[in-house]
Amino acid sequence: MSQIFDALQRSQAERAKADERKPLETIELLESAEREATAQHSSGLLQDRPVETVAEHQSPLFSVESLGPATTESDLIAITNALQNEQQREIFSQFQALEVSQSKNSRLVCQGDSDSPAVEAFHLLGAKLRNRRREHPFKSLLITSTVPGEGKSLVAANLACTLGFQGRQKVLLLEGDVRRPTQSQIFGLDQVPGLCSHLMGDRSLTASIYHLPKAGIWILPAGDNRGDFRELFQSSQLPAMMKTLYSWFDWIVIDSPPVLPLVDTSLWARVAEGILIVARHGTTRKRKLQKGLEALDPDKMLGTILNSSTNAIDGYDYYYGHKPVTSEGQKVVED
Repeated sequence: MSQIFDALQRSQAERAKADERKPLETIELLESAEREATAQHSSGLLQDRPVETVAEHQSPLFSVESLGPATTESDLIAITNALQNEQQREIFSQFQALEVSQSKNSRLVCQGDSDSPAVEAFHLLGAKLRNRRREHPFKSLLITSTVPGEGKSLVAANLACTLGFQGRQKVLLLEGDVRRPTQSQIFGLDQVPGLCSHLMGDRSLTASIYHLPKAGIWILPAGDNRGDFRELFQSSQLPAMMKTLYSWFDWIVIDSPPVLPLVDTSLWARVAEGILIVARHGTTRKRKLQKGLEALDPDKMLGTILNSSTNAIDGYDYYYGHKPVTSEGQKVVED
C-alpha cells in the first residue's frame, strides 16, 4: 500500500506545478499504483502455496480491459488467486475444531509411530495416488469393500491422514456410510451433527464440517441418521454439495458402504471420481469380490487394497487395476 501513498504524493506535487492537469489523470495514476501493489502482494501469497494446491485457472475474475492497458495476464491471475485465497481462508475459519482422542489399541497407525511399516505402506499408497492423478486428474476417492468387516473405514481414515500429512494439502474425510458410521469411533470423537443434518436442511455445510488439527484433516461425519437418507442422496443436493467441496478441498476421501448388501455405494460412486476397493486376506470371498468389481464403474477403478495380507508390509498391500491376488500367494478365500 506504500506505493499508493507514494503515488498520491507524486500526484499532489505534479498538480502543484501544473494546475492545468486534469483530475482524471491523477485518478488514473492512483489506480495504476494500486494495481501494481495488489499484484505484488498477491504474487507473494502465491509463492507460499504448495505446488499441488494451485488449481488450474478457468478464467480470471477481471479482464485486461476493465483494469487498464498496463495490466498483464499474469496480473489478472495473481489478483484472482489472492481473492480466492482470501475467500477460502474465510470459509475454513468457520469450521469447528475437534480434539482427536485415540485409545491404546487404536489402529489409526498414521497418528502413531511415524517409522512403523504400516505408516510406510500408507505413505507409499499416497505417493502412488498422487502420481496416478498427474496422469488422470481426480479429487474424490471412494473407499469401499464387498461386505462389512473388511477394514475399508480404517483404510479410509489412515489414507486421509496420509494425504493430509504435514498440512501439505487440504483433505476431507467424508463419512458416507450413514448406516454403520465408525469414523467418530476411530478418531475418538463425540457424536456431532454432520452429513445427514446438512442434506435434510438442518445445518449449513460449514457447520457440518469439523477440523481435526492433530490429524491434519477435516471430517464430514455421518451425524444423526433420521428419515429416508436414500431419497436425499438421490436428489440434486448431493451433486451440489460435492461441487462445493471440490472447490474447497484438494482431496475428498469417501468412506462408502460395502458394495453388495446395499445400494448406497452406487449413489456415492456416481459423484466420486476414483474408486479403491478393500479386500481382506482370508475373509473376502473371491466370487463376491468379482461381483463387487462388476458393480462398479471400471473407468473409475484405481486399484485394490489387500488388507491383513501375510506377505505385505504390516498387513497392507495395493494393486493397480482389478487384481486381488499376487504371485506370492496372497489370496482371498475361494468359494
